Amino acid sequence: MDILKVSSRSVPNSVAGAIAGIIREKNEVEIQAVGAGAANQAIKSIAIARGYMAPSGVDLICVPAFAAIEIDGEERTAIRLIVTPR
Repeated sequence: MDILKVSSRSVPNSVAGAIAGIIREKNEVEIQAVGAGAANQAIKSIAIARGYMAPSGVDLICVPAFAAIEIDGEERTAIRLIVTPR
């Protein structure tokens, strides 16, 4: 499964395009965000991607989860959003 890493500086429209492209190609994508700003951008991106996919009859769903990751030798908690078509 492809993992898209989203930061607080990510552009939601660009991430939404990537989500839609991966869904069309592989039918599933995982989005990873660390921090409130990154989680905000990720959620906005998923909402925009739903709009991109709706005209073709595809409804996207999102399943949130926590993940322990290591950044610069330090363990952090990330939000993982698994997006699939319904």
